[in-house]
Amino acid sequence: MSDLRAAFERAAKEVQELPRRPDNETLLQLYALYKQATVGDVQGSRPGVLDMTGRLKYDAWAKLKGLSATDAMNRYIELVERLKQTIK
Repeated sequence: MSDLRAAFERAAKEVQELPRRPDNETLLQLYALYKQATVGDVQGSRPGVLDMTGRLKYDAWAKLKGLSATDAMNRYIELVERLKQTIK
């Protein structure tokens, strides 16, 4: 698990160093996978209609309910690797 955690933390740093910002949908995926890997299932109540960004983040994270931290880390790492190949 420590190797996976190290790879996950490395991917989290690498995503910050991409030459271009990913599109909003990809950013939501990254956010949701990161939260699922580090916190677990979504917590709290869904933000109100006036907080669209908060709602989008909450909804993206809620879709991953039940996904294990290990699976979320693996998916996050895979997504970052794809981004490194496509965003140059």
